[in-house]
Amino acid sequence: MSKVNYPWFKREDIDGFFALFQNNLANFVLIAVTMIGMGYPANIVYGRVIPGAAIAVFFGNIYYAHMAKKLAQKENRTDVTALSYGISTPVMFIYLFGVLGPALRLTGDPELGWKIGMAACFLGGVIESLGSIAGEWMRKILPRAAMLGALAGVAFTFIGGELFFRTYQMPMIGMIVLGIILIGLVGKKKMPFKIPASLFAIVIGTVLAYILGDAQGSQIKEGLSTLGFFPFLPTLGVFQGMSLLFSSMIQLLAILLPISIYNFIETMNNVEAMAAAGDDYPVGESQLADGVGTMLGTLFGGVFPTTVYIASVGSKWMNAGRGYSIVNGIVFLLASTFGIIAAMSQIIPVPVIAPILVFVGISMVAQTFKAVDQKHFPAVVIAMFPYFANYIMTRFNNAAGEVVHGLSPAIVPLGQGAMFTALIWGTMLVFIIDNQYKKAAITALIAGALSALGFMHAPSLVFLFDYKYVIGYGLLALMFGYYGVFAKENDDQTLGKVKTSA
Repeated sequence: MSKVNYPWFKREDIDGFFALFQNNLANFVLIAVTMIGMGYPANIVYGRVIPGAAIAVFFGNIYYAHMAKKLAQKENRTDVTALSYGISTPVMFIYLFGVLGPALRLTGDPELGWKIGMAACFLGGVIESLGSIAGEWMRKILPRAAMLGALAGVAFTFIGGELFFRTYQMPMIGMIVLGIILIGLVGKKKMPFKIPASLFAIVIGTVLAYILGDAQGSQIKEGLSTLGFFPFLPTLGVFQGMSLLFSSMIQLLAILLPISIYNFIETMNNVEAMAAAGDDYPVGESQLADGVGTMLGTLFGGVFPTTVYIASVGSKWMNAGRGYSIVNGIVFLLASTFGIIAAMSQIIPVPVIAPILVFVGISMVAQTFKAVDQKHFPAVVIAMFPYFANYIMTRFNNAAGEVVHGLSPAIVPLGQGAMFTALIWGTMLVFIIDNQYKKAAITALIAGALSALGFMHAPSLVFLFDYKYVIGYGLLALMFGYYGVFAKENDDQTLGKVKTSA
């Protein structure tokens, strides 16, 4: 058999690149705006944090392109799509408001706060790497419907849903851009002059925004003013931050442990989603790569962990290969060096790039239902619900806490630890559908333990934050246990009578 000629780059990689680039760009912009708003100076944000994150993104993108080549050669295929890689949005918000904000308030010194952030991120990378030991085992025991259902919840709320809202912030522009994306990427129609759909959409949307007055010429001037030279400088500040973390901010470990576990579970789920789409990567290697990339980024000033992106399936739908990943890594390296990330965030309106991520959300939810057994569709749906609560909690609870509580006091506790809650309920329902009630009972007991320790339905790791959830899951375990033992005996007796009468 001749060896497969897996291309470095192909035309479809252009669409894949823009989808991944805009996803990463949105997070980088949020990081910059939020940190500067907190009180971190621009020289730390643009000179250290952004370049450190870019180093991590570069490493991960190149490594995942390498993994794609290995898979292509192993299976003798040319249609392999590299895993997407970047900073996880939910994890990013936890680090912004749960680590960097408190660190700055406690020390009153942005540089010390940044160093504590680096130390926290490094520890997160260590936990991600250790997760690779159990990754394959967890992937085998967790039902696909539960893992993909949890991801579909993220895709529906934080990616597809929220970015659909952003699309309508400029309705004349957003609708046109979304139409182009749907025609080109879902309908598979060619754009004028054979320009890739995502690039065509961005160009048309940006031009229309300035012509119609939804964007102002001053934004271009502001964007260009952010250009500069921000070299990659290694730092040992992470080790000073480690000392500060363990001496004065040990309570942050209660945040770091669950969110780091969440991060490597997110990688596992996204790898499983790609396997369902046709590219089966080793989850342990992916989790290790995420952890190493995270730790490497901290040695250059990064303060945010990285993970396999939910956008991977969207790239697969675009028929991208490995080139989009390589180009994304290189572009972010250059863009962070010369301040281009900040410039683009000022010049290109968010409603212009939002429809590309709406497509990513659509593809992820659609792929989920395509990849699981039809009888397990209810498990996918129930696994999506906790992220609806998490979205409301994350986006509205601080600014409108009374409104959220008035809508339902259960929204916040259901949203806390949403990934775990989604996996638990999705798994239990799969076992119920498959008549495996003993496994459902064990899953309920695990849910009770997670609740007792604060991984679910609690703001941080604290023992018995609310005992009612623990008792609730315990009662569920008893009920499932009954059906697993006594109901099965009744079923067996009924079956025996049927066979005798026959």
